[in-house]
Amino acid sequence: MRKLTSLAVVGILAACSGESPSTDAEETAATPAASISYPDTRKDAVVDNYFGTEVADPYRWLEDDRSEETGSWVKAQNEVTFGYLESIPYRDKLKQRLESLWNYEKVSSPFTEGEYTYFYRNDGLQDQSVVWRKKGDGDAEVFLDPNKFSEDGTTSLASLRFSKDGSIAAYSISEGGSDWRKIIVIDAETKQVLEEPLVDVKFSGISWKGNEGFYYSSYDKPEGSELSAKTDQHKLYYHELGQPQSEDKLVFGGSADEKRRYVQGYVTEDDRYLVISGANSTSGNDLFIRDLSQENAPLVPVLEDFESDTYVIDNVDTKLYLVTNRDAPNKKVVTVDAANPAPENWVDFIPETENVLTASTGGGYFFAEYMVDALSKIYQYDYEGNRVREIALPGPGSASSLSGKKEDEVLYYSFTNYKTPSTIFAFDVKDAESSIYRESGADFDTDRYESKQVFYTSRDGTRVPMMITYKKGLELNGKNPTILYGYGGFNVSLTPSFSIANAAWLELGGVYAVPNLRGGGEYGKEWHKAGTKLQKQNVFDDFITAAEYLIENKYTSSDFLAIRGGSNGGLLVGAVMTQRPDLFKVALPAVGVMDMLRYHTFTAGAGWAYDYGTAEDNKEMFEYLKGYSPVHNVKADVQYPATLVTTADHDDRVVPAHSFKFAAHLQDKQAGPAPTLIRIETKAGHGAGTPVSKSIEQYADIFSFTLFNMGFDSLPE
Repeated sequence: MRKLTSLAVVGILAACSGESPSTDAEETAATPAASISYPDTRKDAVVDNYFGTEVADPYRWLEDDRSEETGSWVKAQNEVTFGYLESIPYRDKLKQRLESLWNYEKVSSPFTEGEYTYFYRNDGLQDQSVVWRKKGDGDAEVFLDPNKFSEDGTTSLASLRFSKDGSIAAYSISEGGSDWRKIIVIDAETKQVLEEPLVDVKFSGISWKGNEGFYYSSYDKPEGSELSAKTDQHKLYYHELGQPQSEDKLVFGGSADEKRRYVQGYVTEDDRYLVISGANSTSGNDLFIRDLSQENAPLVPVLEDFESDTYVIDNVDTKLYLVTNRDAPNKKVVTVDAANPAPENWVDFIPETENVLTASTGGGYFFAEYMVDALSKIYQYDYEGNRVREIALPGPGSASSLSGKKEDEVLYYSFTNYKTPSTIFAFDVKDAESSIYRESGADFDTDRYESKQVFYTSRDGTRVPMMITYKKGLELNGKNPTILYGYGGFNVSLTPSFSIANAAWLELGGVYAVPNLRGGGEYGKEWHKAGTKLQKQNVFDDFITAAEYLIENKYTSSDFLAIRGGSNGGLLVGAVMTQRPDLFKVALPAVGVMDMLRYHTFTAGAGWAYDYGTAEDNKEMFEYLKGYSPVHNVKADVQYPATLVTTADHDDRVVPAHSFKFAAHLQDKQAGPAPTLIRIETKAGHGAGTPVSKSIEQYADIFSFTLFNMGFDSLPE
């Protein structure tokens, strides 16, 4: 069984580029900014009262994504922003270099379904990767081409799952980047559509029961805007092939005592058990199983509280294997009989260690991947719980999980780090031999670069790791343009990975630094909790201290330091730039959670309360959130860094109103000469499925804005 992925989803990683400037940074950046005429943004007398404290929200009207006035404001802001970006002399040259770097064939690991071997392929600059397949030694053919889903390339393939024998495929699509999906069912041999698409599907897997049908999850369509209205009741359905969606059976959810914000259902590889996971936040779930071999079998509770993250990874007959952090903050694997699956009957199978575990299965084995200071180490186990061997990896970096079906004799994994393009390896599960299956075709000389891990001490004495990547021979003179990227939330771990966009930055002599902030999952549940709710300031302190480390060690200085983060990382950038505007030259918050008093009122935002808390919890929580909320901490008479806020009009995860309101406050109150702009992508969402062409354009704009405001008047040859 393949590893179950988390419901918490992160935003977009990005990088930057540059060289030593030939002109004074302050003078070069100030000249165009002084001439910017920002669009008028109307203020309303909207005031909320929290525990006796009145809080003004003058830009509340920007939350209405369906209003003509909001649409006109978006258009006017983009006109100003793109007018500014078009004036940067090397913007087009940087875009051309990004296109050149991006333009190489990319092929995924293969996987077998029925008589065919499938793989994803992109010839270089295709907006969406294409699904190919081949039978035996025959020629490869196109199976699904998402580039033909829409004329402009903004409809993407979100997931693809095959029935038990591989004869039928169900795939979901995202239109314009939205989290709302359609599921289309086709005959895998003929590629003919078999029935009407399923609609209004969101935050869902597709899990087949044999060849007869599949389970999926969705919300009732909300009243008001489907892109911003609150969704609060997730449900699991079973779709029987050939039946209209209106006849789909509600399996879980839908009643007051079963209300869940997130529900997932999946079938074990042997088709024996349906496993249902329910959650009310992005951390913690209850768990149920149903024996599908018995007609009308009841749901049997495995866990009836939300105190842990637990899921079934596999089974052998009635013996279940579960991954859990219950009484094990770094996770472990346990076994239990399906007849009595409660926690008091669990038996340790792969015990907890000092390092965080990610478990997977394939080829008749378990694979335990550990993060050791955010770097991968993998061990192979048999089904008796015996450690067979350690899997030799090419070096320090990130390896994807070894996973596949039980009968697979060869499994595939990829290895990468910040300076090494991803290489796919084939692993023979019996002989324990890894061989290169496919090397990256990226035009990037990894030997010219260095990526090293350092440790620094945060404000409260906590030791925090950070990876710093740069060109060999870098002079530590404080003048190297640097981008500091961070996330710090939702138990998400930032492990080393190669980015084509980062490659452009490194080529130009830039430094790229990524600290593993508290709030993430690099050191287990306690590390996560140390960056949540009333401890969220730890995340900001970790990031600020990382910046100070880079400056103190002369990698860069405040004149050449940019900060970037997406989603929860956008919140990070917004909070830090308002707390320490003196420390950074450029701020690049992407699709950020900027209004911490109202985030939980949009789409599925209420599910983020485990990390954030809400302003309605109590007075202390309200005051804490207001104390760092980016929208509420932009002050008049303060010189803020040059800021390019990025968002998208179809982002229905972190609604663009967060970014709209933050940009409006910045434009109204910025006291210095640096520009405060917002770039709003159209027909795009939170990041997944973004067409290659749009990604290249966005990175070219972000990097050129960054360099220009650091004082660069040209790119190096």
